[in-house]
Amino acid sequence: MFSGEYYMKQALVEARKAFDKGEVPIGAVVVCAGRIIARAHNLTETLNDVTAHAEMQAITSAASMLGGKYLLDCTIYVTVEPCPMCAAALGWSQISRVVYGAGDEKRGYLKIAPQAFHPKTKIVSGLMAQEAAGLMKQFFQSKR
Repeated sequence: MFSGEYYMKQALVEARKAFDKGEVPIGAVVVCAGRIIARAHNLTETLNDVTAHAEMQAITSAASMLGGKYLLDCTIYVTVEPCPMCAAALGWSQISRVVYGAGDEKRGYLKIAPQAFHPKTKIVSGLMAQEAAGLMKQFFQSKR
């Protein structure tokens, strides 16, 4: 069985893919029964779709893999705190656990919609936060 750090490193690989495409570098992986069933990164620019966040892409992929809309007994590892849209979608998916790296004080769910997740969802924050925040900082500095 892999550790949470292993899975977050895989999410960071996805975030780097987004970075290389000029997308905001956020990546996500969904883990079920100890294996990664979905990998995704932001595609809002590529798809010209404001809803194409890493988490949204991962939810769709994982649900397809499982053959149903609920992500019970699954964990999503995402590099940055989910926004309210993604938190609500994860809530509707009834995902069991959300693990994220860096917080997002401006647009994260905690500031805007702290009750967005399903009541039974366990939230873990700060895993490899420095790495995730560093990638975001590097990305936005390159845009200035």
